[in-house]
Amino acid sequence: MFWTRLLSGIILLVIAIGAMWSGGLVLAGVLLLISLIAYRELTIALKVNTTDKKWNVLEIMGMFSVVAYYGCMVCVGSEKALLLGIIFAFMAMMFTYVFAFPHYTAHQISAALFAFMYAPVMLSFVYMTREYVGIHMVWLILISSWGSDTCAYAVGMLIGKHKIFPVLSPKKSLEGCIGGVLGSALIGGIYGYVLLKMGIFNSENVLWILPFICAVGAVMSMVGDLAASAIKRQNGIKDYGKLIPGHGGIMDRFDSTIVTSSMIYFLSLIFLQG
Repeated sequence: MFWTRLLSGIILLVIAIGAMWSGGLVLAGVLLLISLIAYRELTIALKVNTTDKKWNVLEIMGMFSVVAYYGCMVCVGSEKALLLGIIFAFMAMMFTYVFAFPHYTAHQISAALFAFMYAPVMLSFVYMTREYVGIHMVWLILISSWGSDTCAYAVGMLIGKHKIFPVLSPKKSLEGCIGGVLGSALIGGIYGYVLLKMGIFNSENVLWILPFICAVGAVMSMVGDLAASAIKRQNGIKDYGKLIPGHGGIMDRFDSTIVTSSMIYFLSLIFLQG
């Protein structure tokens, strides 16, 4: 299992780096595919479909909303696409609710809209960071999520004693969480130093801005991981899927990245372009 998980993780990392490096339509296409799968995993977990049918109209409408949102994001731009996509999805859900009444409940509508906001919209900030902030900042998403996970795991294994979320995530320790945040900040500081020496940034403020952004991103990464775990526990499932060997589904692997990406985007705009 360890080697399977490691190999899957390496392949995912290579795909993520390649897509982020390429940007543009390549990155948007990869994110769209991931978002569609993640949306489907969430609708199943949240029981948006309560029938024996594989798909219902609400799920199909949600999938269509995801595609429309990403199309707007690529063609229109970041802020306009964000607002337009959310309104479009909301109206699509309301349309389904009204014209199919009383087939769907308000809970199903809310769950479908939540799934749309949680995975597709939040994950789209990877694209927005890459295209509208810059290629050098998009790597902070990986540092704050996967880098933080690695540091937290290592520190937790070495000195982790105090369980911080014993019910929600028994394996997580206070020491591991602190190690993840500090480790992410350290990597961010080293990355900032390299960029400064390369002349990408002219101000030494980057030496504290990037560690700060990575530290905040790491905290949000843990929140995202725990939120995804909470959904699984409340709905009695172990994994969101079986797509990724050793990891589970898309939501099992990208739960932290989904939440972190939006934080990196806005903090980068505030501190580096404000």
